[in-house]
Amino acid sequence: MTYTGNIRKMRTELSEEVQYTLPLYDLIEPQEMISMNQFIGQEISLQFENEINCVITGKRIKKAYGDGMSYDAFITSPMASPSIIRPELSRIHEGIALRDKEWEEKHHLTPHLVYLSLTSEVKVGVTRETNIPYRWIDQGAVEAIILAEVPYRQLAGAIEVALKDYRSDKTNWRKMLKNEYDSTDLLDHKDELIGYLDEDLQQFISDNDEITKIKYPVISYPKKVTSIKLDKVPLIEKKLKGIKGQYLIFSDDTVFNMRSHSGYKVTLQTS
Repeated sequence: MTYTGNIRKMRTELSEEVQYTLPLYDLIEPQEMISMNQFIGQEISLQFENEINCVITGKRIKKAYGDGMSYDAFITSPMASPSIIRPELSRIHEGIALRDKEWEEKHHLTPHLVYLSLTSEVKVGVTRETNIPYRWIDQGAVEAIILAEVPYRQLAGAIEVALKDYRSDKTNWRKMLKNEYDSTDLLDHKDELIGYLDEDLQQFISDNDEITKIKYPVISYPKKVTSIKLDKVPLIEKKLKGIKGQYLIFSDDTVFNMRSHSGYKVTLQTS
């Protein structure tokens, strides 16, 4: 089977094992939806067609910024505004837009969650309510729990900032891909962190104490992780032994980050 198109991050579905679907685009319109789980255990070929297209405009670009944007889109699009990385910077709840008022009202003036996830270690994070459980899967979490529920993005960011001294907001992606983590009780972490919040923030603590467990379709995890990029290795021909987060894991312990190649035009071939 042969498929050609522009990469976007894989779409996911939480089931007994995470189900992955790779969308390939004709510039900015989807044209193929490929189930990736079916190829685990098989040889696949991923050929870079020496073309990158901006995921916002579809225009051909020499270098991608963010998740597949041109430089102009990266510095103007609300999808790459400072409040995406640092939610506490959002001001749309005050009526002040950083880049696009309508977009920020739609995406930031909506319920957000502060969560704890177990990736390489326990980390604290922020996402829109509608992004769960997809956000947890994208970062390769094996367990997750909701810490707080708030009405808008900046407030979630304020809680995250208050807890950064006590839990990381970063993932060690190499340890995550090796499936290295210490077993722990996320509910204990939640109970501990509540005590570090000011009273005005504690009112948003979630009553939902359910721990979501996530299993990934991986035959075996690598012992040493080496990342490969299409810019340096334009043809990847390897046996796929698993998928975790947004990474393809190959039998030689190399890994490929699908999301960081958004906008790259590729030809995917399977036996």
